[in-house]
Order: sequence, then structure tokens, then C-alpha cells
Amino acid sequence: MSNVNNRYIEEELKQSYLDYSMSVIVSRALPDVKDGLKPVHRRILYAMNEMGMSHDKPYKKSARIVGEVLGKFHPHGDSAVYNTMVRMAQDFNYRYELIDGHGNFGSIDGDSAAAMRYTEARMSKISSELLEDIEKNTIDFRKNFDDSLDEPIVLPARLPNLLLNGATGIAVGMATNIPPHNLGELVDGILALIENHEITDLELMDYIHGPDFPTGGIIDGRCGIREAYTTGRGRVRVRGKIDIEESKSGRQSLIVKEIPYQLNKSNLIEKIANLVKEKKLTGISDLRDESDRDGIRIVIELKRGEEPELVLNKLYKYTELQSTFGIIMLALVNNVPRVLTLKEILVEYLKHRMDVVRRRTEFDLDKAQKRAHLLQGFLRALENIDRIIEMIKGAKDGNEAKGLLVENYGFSEEQSKAILDMKLQRLTGLEREKIDREHGDLEAKISELQSILASEERIYDIIKTELNELKNKYNDNRRTQIEDERLEIMPEDLIKDETVIVTRTNKGYVKRIEISKYKAQKRGGKGVSTQNTVEDDFVESLEVMSNLDTMLIFTNQGRVFSIKVYEIPESSKQARGKLIGNIIKLREDEKVREIKKIREFSKDFDVLFVTRDGLVKKTNLFEYRNINVSGLKAIKLKDGDDIISIGLVARESKDQVFIATKQGYAIRFPHTDTRPMGRDTSGVKGINLRMGDSVISASLIDDEMNETVLTITENGYGKRTRVDEYPLQSRAGKGVINIRCSDKTGSVVEVKPVQAGEELMAITSNGIVIRTPIDPISIIGRATQGVKIMRVKEEQEEKVVSIARVREEDDDTDLELENN
Repeated sequence: MSNVNNRYIEEELKQSYLDYSMSVIVSRALPDVKDGLKPVHRRILYAMNEMGMSHDKPYKKSARIVGEVLGKFHPHGDSAVYNTMVRMAQDFNYRYELIDGHGNFGSIDGDSAAAMRYTEARMSKISSELLEDIEKNTIDFRKNFDDSLDEPIVLPARLPNLLLNGATGIAVGMATNIPPHNLGELVDGILALIENHEITDLELMDYIHGPDFPTGGIIDGRCGIREAYTTGRGRVRVRGKIDIEESKSGRQSLIVKEIPYQLNKSNLIEKIANLVKEKKLTGISDLRDESDRDGIRIVIELKRGEEPELVLNKLYKYTELQSTFGIIMLALVNNVPRVLTLKEILVEYLKHRMDVVRRRTEFDLDKAQKRAHLLQGFLRALENIDRIIEMIKGAKDGNEAKGLLVENYGFSEEQSKAILDMKLQRLTGLEREKIDREHGDLEAKISELQSILASEERIYDIIKTELNELKNKYNDNRRTQIEDERLEIMPEDLIKDETVIVTRTNKGYVKRIEISKYKAQKRGGKGVSTQNTVEDDFVESLEVMSNLDTMLIFTNQGRVFSIKVYEIPESSKQARGKLIGNIIKLREDEKVREIKKIREFSKDFDVLFVTRDGLVKKTNLFEYRNINVSGLKAIKLKDGDDIISIGLVARESKDQVFIATKQGYAIRFPHTDTRPMGRDTSGVKGINLRMGDSVISASLIDDEMNETVLTITENGYGKRTRVDEYPLQSRAGKGVINIRCSDKTGSVVEVKPVQAGEELMAITSNGIVIRTPIDPISIIGRATQGVKIMRVKEEQEEKVVSIARVREEDDDTDLELENN
């Protein structure tokens, strides 16, 4: 009972867990700042050194090495030791491998190494620099786990290994993640620190530019590096290196040549393949791995016409080809875990090297002094050799002879013993000269060593010399590029800026269709169905846009919303589309009246409004740049009025406003007749309407471009008329006749200025679309009814509801009709 101690369980748990935590922190998970090694790495290298397994000796079985480490220094399981040894031999994990492996030591695809009984290993050449001078009392030793052997607390480490190869470890409540670096840059940085002890972390970045991963890659920007070097913590974004190659057939491919550090290549390829299957990655026709012993080569073949930059952005966005490396520069400083800046790590390394060089010098000095002491005894003995020989001959035994030498000639115990052990051949003249010469050399060496110990500058000079030797022996080119920060990948970076058709129905359904889904037809064709409309619904407008355009959506309540074209769902020709009220926040009874595409919001442009009642208003485009999801007031509408048309006009241009009415009248006047106003205004009169008439269309034209005006009626009649046939008038006039309307033609649907080479796309209330060249449409006078442009089904009361111009540059693809 006397051995039983009563203790509260809370105290016992607290103390036991603290002991366990400290054991993990100090003895397992964290590297020492001096040699950059965890205990298991240090023990493996020390055991191999003791076994004589240097880089110039034959390989030995890995199982033998593991057994040596387990049995003598690291009793934590053979797999822990072997897996550590394997990582030290992998060129994709270590920037400078510390183990030279022979056999299957795994791959960057995640393949495991062969069993330890099959593989062989030895230390690499650079490992010898970590163990150099270990026999010269340069570091402290401690007892191993069973107190039967000594093991080093740290290694002498001529290399700045903590930054050289980095370290990763998870302890209790803390973790370390230090990236590897380039040896030449580290040497330059340490030399700069020696020359200027006041150098800052940022100034050191002039020499040590950033991490240098064994797998290469590209570091995106320097902000994360700067933060890590100055605070000890930071995040760097790493991208794979991808080139764009074009085959002889013109097909383009993305070639992945380098991947981010610690990324499994096989998993990456699998992820890309899955994304292609899920249609998150489009435009890829083939994916294959052509990697070999010369390096990584993943080939991603693209479909014809695909833009490589868009696919590349998607790869960075959706895969680990762009990943973040979180830097935590945590290491043990005198067995205390500390987060260190770049300079602090280098200062601690220098302190360690100063101590190693000083202790090595003291060791060499002590050895030289002891040898010089013996040589002094030899020289004195040779001066009195005859008497000493007689005295030794007269002694009873060796102990008496030793005592006589000490008593009669003042030799020390060590000198007396050495004299007695001296061979007779040392008495020859040649041997005496060798002793004299050796003694003189030792005196000079002792003087040199003493001067080194007396001068800190001499020690720094030695360190600098050794560092330059390391750089000359092991330096190589930087593998990881550091580039200016790439902007965050925005949704626009993943969208191909191609021409599309955006349609809107009377009930508010919108959709986006690739323009290449249509083929051109001859005048008078029937067209193809493009819209599966609900009952009593019909297509109201059709616009040619680009995916990256901004859509300004104006409503009958005078508000405006802003969305990107690519935000409109892409649909097939027969799909109904999506209710625009589910995309923007419309009020009750609020309907879309006009959609305008904008590329950029410039102060050099005005938005020109034309209303159904004939009012016009100009407001600077820049005032619509910031539109939130709730919309913005665009124009003040009078009761019963509505927006008919919206255009963009350059302030310095000579454009003219062309307004056409439902009954077939039109007016043309300079846009400068209307002064710019604020958003919350209703405007001024643009045309003086006749009884029962209303504005049906309005455009901006430039008569210097020799445009013609295309007029389309609801029954499919149309014509082109030269712009100069419409006299230039002042604002607020009644206008002139544009087309003679009748029951045969129906009312005017749309009037647009057109040019040669353009095509017309018209759509009916039943969703039938026709695409036809404009050139064959006759150019005739104002007071005519035109020719048949599109046949409509009169029995179904089908009407033409909208037209759009399509320029040749809007579509450079083969317009083949798809059966969908």
C-alpha cells in the first residue's frame, strides 16, 4: 500500500497528455532548426553512416538498414522507418534526395515502393555534408532508448537543410509545412546575412526568391511568399506548367509538363477524365499520359475550334493543377517549438554552424597540441638518446623506466609512454628530420587554430568558404518559376466569348442558342422551328450577342437590370427557355420591354431612349455602371407610355435618330437635338404622332455609311430604302411616309438600318425563324409596300414579331442545321 499514490484523475490526465504532447513535438513530429531533420530522419542517416554506407560504397538491402535503425535507435515500427527512408529517396518529394535508392521506390502516380527486402539503398553524396565532422566532437550525443548506445541530438549539417528540403509534420496542437528551396539561393542569402547582420526578411528575398519545388510548377505572385518570409505563415498559389502545342493537322493540345508539389499525377488524370464525363470540362477530345523517365507529359487534346485559354482556365479552376501551399515555418529551437521568419531560420542555422566550426577547431587544436607535446618529448629524447637508452636498459621493468624518464628528464606520463613505445628506426637521421618537420608544421597549425578561435570573423570566413564549396558542388537551376500574380479566375475566364442568339417571348421566357445552329436560307423560305412556346405565347424579340456582353434589361416600369449574357441558360432550339423573372427580380405586373447589350460602360456614350408616345431622352451610359440585383431607375415613364427602343450613341458622333411608326411613317433628325438628362426624367418629344399611331421602332444611323433602311411588316412583307430618301428634319416633326401599309402587308413590325453583306433573321409568333441574306431584298422607294420576305400561316394568325441583323463576322462557322 505504500507504493499507491492518491491523485485526482483530472490532474493525472492533464499531466499524462502534456507528457505525450511534448514527446510527439520534440521526439517525433517537428524538425530541429539546426539540421532540419526529425529524429527518424536523423537516426536513419546516422545509422547508415555508422554502417559505412556512403555514396561511394555498394548498396545494401533496405531491410538491413531498417533493422539497424530499429534495433539501435528508433523502436517505432519497421514501416515508419522504411516509409521515411523511401520518401528521402524520391526525387518528386525531396528537392535534394538524402538517400540513393536502388529498385522500386514508388512513383509520382502514388505507386508504393517495393517491400524493403527487395530494395537497396545507400546515402546520397549530399548527405555526407550533413554528417561531415560528426567524429570531431562537433555536436552533443545522448543515450539511445535502452541506454546502450549514443546517438546525436542534431547533425553538424553543413547544409541549411530545413529550408533546403523543407519539412512537413503534424504534432499535438501545431503543425509545420516548410517548402523546399534552391541551394544556390540559400547560400547567397546566408552569405548576405553574414555580410550584413541587419539585413531584413524582405531584403533577403533579393537572394532567396521563394520556394523551389522538386516537381517545378509556377508560383502565382509574391504576396504569399513575402507574408511567409516575414511572419512565418503564408499561402502561395502553385500552378502546373502547361504549354499549348499545335499538330501538323492544326489540332491544338494542352501539354502538362510540371504539376504542383505533392500532387498525385494519376489522381489528377482521373479527375480530369471525370470532369469531362460530367461535362464540367468541355472541348476535350482525348486525354493520355505520355510521361516517361525524362519527365511528366500529360496530353490533353482539344476539339477543333476550342480556345485553349478557356480550357486552361477551367483546368485551373476545377482541378488541383492550381492549388494552394500553406506555409508554416515551425521548427524546434532548443527543443522549443517556434514559428520563425526567413531571417530567424538563417540566424539559427548560422549559430549552429558557428558552434560546429568552433568545436571542430577546438577538437583539431586539442589533437594537434597533444601530438606536438609528444613530438617535443621525442625531440628532447633524441638529444639525450644514449643516456636515456642506458637508463632504460638498467630499469627492472617498463613502469620503473617510465618513472625514471619523468623524474630525471621531466617528461610527462604521455611523453614517457610514447618514448618507451618508440621504434628504433625513429633514431635514424631521416626520421629525426621528419619529426622536426612535423613538429614545425604542428606549431604553425596550432597557431592558426588558436587565431581562428580568437576571431569570430575568421569563423565566418570558414563558413563562407564552405558554403561556396557547397554551391559549386551541388547548385542547380531553379525549377519553380515565380510569376506576377495572376488574377483570380472569374466566371468570365471560363466562358468562350462566342456569338449567340438570345430570344425572349411575350410571357418572359428567355434562352441562349449558339448561332451556328442555323443555316442560311433563300428569300421566301419557311424557316425552322426555334421555340417551344406555351399556349398563347410567342417570341417577342431576338438579339445577336456575345457571351461576355452585359445585358441591360429595361422594363415597362422604367427600371433597368444588369446580367451577363452567359447567365442566360443555354438551350436547344426547341426548348422553352427560362422565365426571366427567375433570373432578375421583377415586380408584380412588371415586364421586360428592351434588352440592350453593353461591352463596357464609358462616359463617351449616352443611352438614347425612344418611347411609344414618341418621346426621346439621353442619359450618360456611365450612370448605369453599378446596378444591384434589385435594379435601377432608368427613365421616368408617363402613364400609358412604354419603352420602344434604346440605343448607344457616341457623344462626338454625327449619328442621327431614325424613328418609325406602326402606320408607316418615319422621321430622321440629329441626336444632338436632344441634350443629356438624368436617369429620373421622361425626355422630350421626338416625333409628333398622328391620331392612333405609335412608335414601333427607332434606330441610330450614319448616312455616311450608305446604309439602307429595312422595313418588315407583320405579314412578312419587307423592303429596303436608301437613307437619303428620308429628309433630315428637326426633332418633334411629323415625319414622312416610310411604307404603304394595307391589310395585305399588315402593320409595321420593325425598321432597321442595314448594310450589304448582312443577313436577316426574322422570327414569328409561332417560333419559326428564317435566316436569309439581305442583299437579295429589293431597294425601292419609300411609298411602296415591299416584297414577300417570309411566308406566314394566315390560318393560324401567325405574324412576324421581330427581326435581327447578323453580320458575317458574327458567325464564321459552317451553318449546318442540327437535328435536335
